[in-house]
Amino acid sequence: MLKYLLLSFVMGLAGMAAAEDSRLQRLDTGDEGRAWEAVGRLDLAGRGFCTGALIAPDLVLTAAHCLFDRETGARLDYEKIEFLAGWRNGRASAYRWVRRAVIHPDYAFDRKEPAERVRNDLALLELHHPVRNTRVVPFKTDHQPRKGQQIGVVSYARGRADAPSLQEMCDVVTRRQGVLIMSCEVDFGASGAPIFTFEAGVPRVVSVVSAMAEMDGRKVSLGTQLEGPLQDLMAAYESGAGEDGARRMFSTGASRPESAKFARP
Repeated sequence: MLKYLLLSFVMGLAGMAAAEDSRLQRLDTGDEGRAWEAVGRLDLAGRGFCTGALIAPDLVLTAAHCLFDRETGARLDYEKIEFLAGWRNGRASAYRWVRRAVIHPDYAFDRKEPAERVRNDLALLELHHPVRNTRVVPFKTDHQPRKGQQIGVVSYARGRADAPSLQEMCDVVTRRQGVLIMSCEVDFGASGAPIFTFEAGVPRVVSVVSAMAEMDGRKVSLGTQLEGPLQDLMAAYESGAGEDGARRMFSTGASRPESAKFARP
């Protein structure tokens, strides 16, 4: 019931928000992408890619579901995941392999309900070597955005895997059960992409893309309300949790009928 109400309610509002959204801008040149070099493509052990962003010289923030095989549900070999900072047209500002992967302690890939899937869909990837490059400046994080606040997203995605794209103006449509519902344009590959606010002209990460919902041909993006879950994730990281450090939780009871398409981008 939650899934149906959440998605149908969001779809009713999505059209209003989309009218004011900016279009995606492909960042093909160094000048265009200068402020976004800490966003990078995550190549996932030959199984596709996601988007991630540096929040420290050796820490990439992304979506937890990126670390699972979509078909089997098995964890990917994190040592075969590579972060390509500022990847653009065949070159990156920095290339780093992953040393340790920590997912949120309450995340479970097998959850069925949208809020349960998205609320803690966060992971930290510790890199083998910090990125010490004056062009690649890690982003700071910030408090969750307000309903109606303008936000932006930088992502790689299907059809635009060779350069990042910026959507500088989209909206927080609403917030429900720890989930941000946003009008930002996303597609497969955008999972883990940072969502930014721009207070005082400074981009700060306030969420990451977790999923997209679709009904009647209209799309919205879903992400965690970052602040609390990130604190829990950082505590797990600092405690030494690693690839198998997350507590696996599984849904119980009968599954509910699908009322709208729900996909992890």
